[in-house]
Amino acid sequence: MYLILGLFLIKSELFICLKSHIIVMEYKGFTLDKFQVDAIKSIEKNHSVVVSAPTGSGKTLIADYIIDKYIDKGITVIYTAPIKALSNQKYKDFTKAYGKRRVGLITGDITINPGAPIVIMTTEIYRNMAVLNDPALDKVAYVIFDEIHFINDVQRGYVWEESIIFSHKRVRMLCLSATIPNALEFAEWIKAIKGHEVDTIINENRPVPLHRMFFENELGITTLDAIKKNRDNKKVVYRRVRKFNQKENDIKPHLELVSLIKDKLPCFFFTFSRQKCQQNALELAKANIFETNEKIITYVRKKLRDTPSEINNLKSTRDLKAVLPYGIAFHHAGLLPIIKELVEELFSKGLIKVLYTTETFAVGINMPAKSVCFDSMMKFDGVNYRYLNSKEYFQIAGRAGRRGIDTEGFAYAIVDLRDFNYSLLKKITTKDTEPIMSQFRLSVNTVLNIIKQHTRDEIDNILCKNFNTYQKYGDRFDKEKTAVVYRNFNNIYKKLESLNYIEDGKLTPKGYFSTRIYSEEIATGEIFGTDFYKQLDHYEILLIIACLSYEPKPKNEFYMRYNNKSMKVLVSKINSDNYLRNLKHFTYIKDITALVYPCYDSSSIFDIIKNTNLLEGDVIRFFRQIVDRLGQIRNATDDDKLISMLDDCEHMIDHSMGDIDVI
Repeated sequence: MYLILGLFLIKSELFICLKSHIIVMEYKGFTLDKFQVDAIKSIEKNHSVVVSAPTGSGKTLIADYIIDKYIDKGITVIYTAPIKALSNQKYKDFTKAYGKRRVGLITGDITINPGAPIVIMTTEIYRNMAVLNDPALDKVAYVIFDEIHFINDVQRGYVWEESIIFSHKRVRMLCLSATIPNALEFAEWIKAIKGHEVDTIINENRPVPLHRMFFENELGITTLDAIKKNRDNKKVVYRRVRKFNQKENDIKPHLELVSLIKDKLPCFFFTFSRQKCQQNALELAKANIFETNEKIITYVRKKLRDTPSEINNLKSTRDLKAVLPYGIAFHHAGLLPIIKELVEELFSKGLIKVLYTTETFAVGINMPAKSVCFDSMMKFDGVNYRYLNSKEYFQIAGRAGRRGIDTEGFAYAIVDLRDFNYSLLKKITTKDTEPIMSQFRLSVNTVLNIIKQHTRDEIDNILCKNFNTYQKYGDRFDKEKTAVVYRNFNNIYKKLESLNYIEDGKLTPKGYFSTRIYSEEIATGEIFGTDFYKQLDHYEILLIIACLSYEPKPKNEFYMRYNNKSMKVLVSKINSDNYLRNLKHFTYIKDITALVYPCYDSSSIFDIIKNTNLLEGDVIRFFRQIVDRLGQIRNATDDDKLISMLDDCEHMIDHSMGDIDVI
């Protein structure tokens, strides 16, 4: 007797066969694993689904199934990604699969075909649309949250939480992650606040087994226990020393490790420093471990043949062209888009043996390797120098092992005895034990939007729906008031009231304006939600938005500042405003003129790059953030003159960016 499951044929691509008592499903040429079959069954029941499965196990096929199911029904499927690089990759993949007419992309600074049945966007964009209750979401059937574990991110995690909270109840969700130790709790939270069934599907079996090993200078490739034993036997106290005190002839662990795994390439060598990515690649090329490859030389020459000469003269390009012939490359966010694309294309063609890259390459980019190496198990996270946590380790290590190519994958972590912590390293690398935890925090934008759209009783209900409250109180979440959340709400409310964004419990015109501003809401509201902007010219608008966009770092350098009359006049206007003159953003205004004035003066991106030590990719990112903010202000205002000036400012940036492809 056979069990018939209520599954459907999707465009003749889904095939169901009965073998004895087993249902065998094939989709897009793949025989589906049980977890994929279970997920499809849930989708057919119109349930939301939380899928926790190892990297490379085929989670994206579930997303593809949803898209195939709805693409011809006049219903929208939204695919969200945590970083623009992944959004851009998915856009390219989906346009190849479904055609440009059916695929859209929204990333803040770029909008392509937003009315398409498949729309890829950053999670921030979806969150903004959901909080606003944007009519563009009226036809959405499913939202796919790729890399849902980003909800754990201290700085950005609230974005995923609010995306779920503010999604319409009719919307179903597919949440994908490599590992979620508390997946059931997470799914139960979604079910509790959205009022529909949410199925939890967990697959712990990697299609390609992963061997986790370590490298130490003296022992070579070894185990953690062997390193501990060797250290304990010597009874040596290792003293921390700064790297610049090391001698030039010290052993380069990454070179030794690569030489030992020559039979286990290609390899991702994760290095938590952009500068070190390039430095290590150059060192490996000089070590003469690999012979040159004429195919690579020919491909590079053809790829860069028609690019501006300035691109070929950049240090990063020169360094890359020096190492690529040996099958060595580097990849990080500071590179130009075309240079990153070149590396990705060569890697996908199997021509790269060792790729030194930062951890962003581990986030969803569909390019697995046979091996993964860690330059260190410690990193600087912007605040502290710390060990990786288990989720970060397994996210990166999971890139090792190519399904259908490799029978096994390998992960090697370089261990430095000066910061060796056996018990912690054992915990980190044995199993992902990091549960999803709430990072919920109310932003000014959230407070403004819920005041705009909801009554006080409804607001109380919304404030109870965060994951933190559910984790504390379970099914009683809607009967409890979390003191921290309410205190945060009341503090923001009082500040907005004192600044005249709220009056008598309602939003003022300035408050309505700032409902469409998603960062520096008050500062932007004080400038463009009042009459302040009416005294500004184009350069002053560009410069003031640049100040709000700039992220200062101690090592940033600018070689020529434009301390001209226009800048001085703007500083005077800012200092005359009681709120703006106290903002730290404008303390960097002289530095920022080094980037903005050349742009206003129609200089090219290459001239602007020469005026700073910022990497070219960071300069592009800075200007794209300005474009994003210009768009927010444009959507928030109804002043046609201001809209025209904002358009002019965007055109100035586009002119300076020239032909640089940002996708």
